[in-house]
Amino acid sequence: MHSPSLSRIAFASFIGTAIEFYDFYIYAMAAALVIGQVFFPASDPSVQSLNALLTFGLAFIARPVGALLFGHFGDRIGRKATLAASLLVMGTSTFLIGLLPGYATLGIWAPVCLCLLRFGQGIGLGGEWAGAALLATEYAPPGKRGWYGMFPQLGPSIGFLLATLTFLALSVGLSEQQFEQWGWRVPFIISAALVMVGLYVRFKLAETPVFAQAQSSHHLHRWPLKTLLVQHGRAIVLGALAMAVCYHLFYTATVFCLSYGTQTLHLPRPLFLGWLCIAVMGMTIATPLAAWWADRIGRRPVLVCGQALAVLLGFALAPMLNSGDGLWILLFLFLALFLMGVTFAPMGAFLPEQFPVAVRYSGAGLSYQLGGILGASFAPAIAQSLVQHGGLPWVGVYMSLMAVISLVAVWHMPSAAQSV
Repeated sequence: MHSPSLSRIAFASFIGTAIEFYDFYIYAMAAALVIGQVFFPASDPSVQSLNALLTFGLAFIARPVGALLFGHFGDRIGRKATLAASLLVMGTSTFLIGLLPGYATLGIWAPVCLCLLRFGQGIGLGGEWAGAALLATEYAPPGKRGWYGMFPQLGPSIGFLLATLTFLALSVGLSEQQFEQWGWRVPFIISAALVMVGLYVRFKLAETPVFAQAQSSHHLHRWPLKTLLVQHGRAIVLGALAMAVCYHLFYTATVFCLSYGTQTLHLPRPLFLGWLCIAVMGMTIATPLAAWWADRIGRRPVLVCGQALAVLLGFALAPMLNSGDGLWILLFLFLALFLMGVTFAPMGAFLPEQFPVAVRYSGAGLSYQLGGILGASFAPAIAQSLVQHGGLPWVGVYMSLMAVISLVAVWHMPSAAQSV
């Protein structure tokens, strides 16, 4: 296959995840900053924050449902159409959140509708990652699956950077009242244009040769999920546990720390968002480095190394955040997101390698999204509760525990169970 085709495939696998994760992260930012005030009745600020973070976690419950739904069609009719459909579901839900009136207008229906749309976001994102990862790895040349599997893994960091820069610009350019009344809605509404770009790119794709061959050879299953659960249950569980620390590092650093820094430490919102823009570059740097390294020494050694360092970082969380020194806080954010990149990048190849072609979309996607439930769905809310009832050091213990769980899971997984 000619290199221009591989370049287009790499870009297509990257651009979709970047757009979908932009959509997902703008909600995370809004949940940390304003969702509680807009969609929940007047109450104690800490209760508003907890409610907002619980709606954030709701989408992670929906993501495995999306993984199963889109995984079924991805393993039955192909990667291309399924990827386009997942992007459309995600984009529509995000756009409608931007238009949804708050509690002052709709009363109790406002948070109800918000939860339904947030669930829709989760359904869409649930079908995205696995298809993008398979698109990249099933086209990849021999010996470069880790490198090509890195492109969908770059999407989250770029999507997060775009989301953070958007909220930073709004925080600087608008008053607090303007931001709360309408400014926070702008990122949700403009996401519609990004989705149109993503759909255009997706519809230009060809089906992956590996899936096309399986389809022509009639090696597909009528009900992929049944085969997956009966024959590959252990791989699903271990894959989910292995993914947990990736999610946990990211959402602790971005959602919990943003909420804690602005509401408990009373740091200015633009300042903290600026720090996150710098810190996410750590993930952007680590992702290609870890992918390159994983192709040379194997996925598992790279993952184990990153997870072991994440165990240590958990013990540094409380002293660094509570230091009151901006450099120490920034360093913690940078290290957390750097290690997220190290533990996340090899997963683009590692998880698909655990499953055969006929159930790969469903298997890799379900493992990935179940890992989100374990590592991130209610992690910011749990961390907020730990701070209230035990203090910030317990949030660090929580991080270290998640890293240990993922390390043990990776240790028990094969290095490359299936050829792509």
